[in-house]
Amino acid sequence: MKYYIIAGEASGDLHGSNLMNALYLQDPKAEIRFWGGDLMQAQGGTLVKHYRELAFMGFLEVVMNLKTILNNIKFCKSDIENFKPDVLIFIDYPGFNMRIAKWAKAKGIKTHYYIAPQIWAWKENRIKAIKRDFDKLFVILPFEKEFFEVKHKFPVHFVGHPLLDAIKNRKTIDAETFRSENSLDVKPIIAVLPGSRKQEIAKMLSVMLSVVTDFPDYQFVIAGAPSQEYSFYETFLKNKNIKFVSNKTYDLLSNSTAALVTSGTATLETALFKVPEVVCYKGSWVSYQIAKRIITLKYISLVNLIMDDEVVTELIQDECNPKRIKLELEKILNPDYRKLVLQNYDKLALKLGGDGASIKTAQGIYNEIT
Repeated sequence: MKYYIIAGEASGDLHGSNLMNALYLQDPKAEIRFWGGDLMQAQGGTLVKHYRELAFMGFLEVVMNLKTILNNIKFCKSDIENFKPDVLIFIDYPGFNMRIAKWAKAKGIKTHYYIAPQIWAWKENRIKAIKRDFDKLFVILPFEKEFFEVKHKFPVHFVGHPLLDAIKNRKTIDAETFRSENSLDVKPIIAVLPGSRKQEIAKMLSVMLSVVTDFPDYQFVIAGAPSQEYSFYETFLKNKNIKFVSNKTYDLLSNSTAALVTSGTATLETALFKVPEVVCYKGSWVSYQIAKRIITLKYISLVNLIMDDEVVTELIQDECNPKRIKLELEKILNPDYRKLVLQNYDKLALKLGGDGASIKTAQGIYNEIT
């Protein structure tokens, strides 16, 4: 069978790679063409566009890059028509994917969505388009099944969270080897995860590193995104207590004592590695002003959203400042407070539905098209 997959971000590349692996196990003769990244490319198939060409963050940034986005949509439609897939598989990235799905559904192409748009956060009226344009919806958060099926009467498949698979199946490295290979010393590590897009890294990294001198007994290690060159991070590495590793986030988290994390999938990854964290977020003033008027969620991190409680501290916009970051970092380094956080992390893992998300999704897609 022929599969066309569209993932537009680093997290989509990760989950797309595991899904591709599961599809090849399910269908050894599968032909896969995809938009994604290095992890998906390592599975085989044909890479059409890398997600580093696609990632535009925030309302203002999207407007500024509208011409590029529209050209990508036009090219994508043409490429799909030429490939003639048996099914289109969309992974998150809703602004782009939902436009392609509307067009594809009208063409009679099967449309399956893996990692559904977060319409429970904003743009809930998108449910009409989802019902119209998608044949199957595979959701990964426990509260999403009730949201779609009970509130909106649209059947979905809850497959569990794919991060459980990604973490379980990763190649591990012992602490001594990790430190040696990356020129790290014996001090405890505070991981710094500033995101994967240039806009958010530039916005977040300086403020996250502003507290380095307040914690001389720890070494701060930046998790470099696979989509960014080392030269982009160099200006942030002037302090000798700031280190850098590229494309080794899971190895870093497995050896960290605490973490400063930009909101997003990384907040959940950090929790699943049992690392107490402070969630930090700053957007452009325009994007933030728009977002706070249309997003009604109590929390921005996946950890708190899933638990429906403030398990990890969120420092948003003006609250994301050196004074607060220092205070909250001191708190999660306190043994008694850490114990409470880790207990909540255990409860979080139980809520996520167990492993096997990639296999369940691959089976569901294959069974539907054969």
